[in-house]
Amino acid sequence: MSSPRILLALSGASGSIYGLRLARELVQRGVDLTFTATASGQLVCREEIGIDLSGDPAIAAGNLRTFLGMGTGIRVVASDDLFFSSASGSAAPDAMIVCPCSMGTLARIAAGISGNLIERSADVMLKERRPLLLVPRETPLSEIHLENMLRLARAGARIIPAMPAFYHRPENLDDMVDFMVGKVLDQMGLENKLYRRWST
Repeated sequence: MSSPRILLALSGASGSIYGLRLARELVQRGVDLTFTATASGQLVCREEIGIDLSGDPAIAAGNLRTFLGMGTGIRVVASDDLFFSSASGSAAPDAMIVCPCSMGTLARIAAGISGNLIERSADVMLKERRPLLLVPRETPLSEIHLENMLRLARAGARIIPAMPAFYHRPENLDDMVDFMVGKVLDQMGLENKLYRRWST
């Protein structure tokens, strides 16, 4: 049985660490992972994490693997590469995650705009009825943000806001990040023990 093919996209919202930690967890589970980041996502990632994902995808892949502490298991493609397989319904991945998802990216997906690989791939996921998970990170939320999220939820996307919980008593930032990554993995049906489950 072949490994599930997942496209993980990082857009320009704060919270790059969510996407990077998720990438590591997916690779550790044997997923066939493709990673892409918008230009804004690359800028935010460099500001928040200090990792350069811009330029040649092969160099960006090396930087990403070094950061994640992994030699293989992840492919990086340019966010403007509309010839990549996920841009076509005939070669769509098994699932797609945008983590974090900026409100601009979310709005363009909600409007069916396909100006880059992330937007086109998300459009493909919706039309092919395949899992599309969006992890928006914004506060406060305007009426426009909420309407766009509702529109996407009705179209079949799963909206997983980056809202860490506290019932598991996080002791540090890693615990809070792991909670959100665990929630995304839960929605993918991937078993994990990244956070303590609720119990009475």
